Amino acid sequence: MPTLDRQDSVFVLDLGDGENRFHPDWISSVDAALDEVEKAEGPRALVTAATGKIYSNGLDLDWLFAHADQYQEYVVSVHALFARMLRLPVITVAALQGHTFAAGAMFSLAHDFRVMRADRGFWCLPEADINIPFTPAMSALIQARLTPQTAHEAMVTARRYGGHDALAAGIVDHAVDEAAVRTTALEIATALVAKAGDTLGTIKTRMYAPALTTLRETTDPLG
Repeated sequence: MPTLDRQDSVFVLDLGDGENRFHPDWISSVDAALDEVEKAEGPRALVTAATGKIYSNGLDLDWLFAHADQYQEYVVSVHALFARMLRLPVITVAALQGHTFAAGAMFSLAHDFRVMRADRGFWCLPEADINIPFTPAMSALIQARLTPQTAHEAMVTARRYGGHDALAAGIVDHAVDEAAVRTTALEIATALVAKAGDTLGTIKTRMYAPALTTLRETTDPLG
């Protein structure tokens, strides 16, 4: 399960050491951590990271298939998590040390910056391959954070981007050696802790208003 630590002014949210799928309990744990980050005072920033080969593989499809009657409530809760991260009033940096797939990739896009391991691991939106269409809210998030060309390629081809390719496509901001992923993310976050506060939250909310509206107000996940 996710755990929250603090290194000086930077909160570090470790998403876990497994597939870090979006089980309802996992989502609740992340939300609780974000509560703590938001309630803190003074300069601060947030780094999300993981331990192992995977940053996040996205939706917990096993749980979802076993609780099909809760599909709409579940997807709306995922949308709410994306929206919260997108407008969080602190600088957020995703440290992608491993595979980042599907809703895990979308979660990374809701951060302000992304640092990815250069030599191994993929960033991928595999929905076209696994026959699960993006919800309107997911599409809005992806298209708000990527260039039209990159969003189109990523969404319709399910391309697996390695670190250098992801950097060239503008998906991530840095591609570094494995040992430098978390430290680079911490450096970026540390340099921007003074930005935390209501003004930053307002800037993000206005910048991404269309996507946030769709993420918050979509009641039918399939549109």
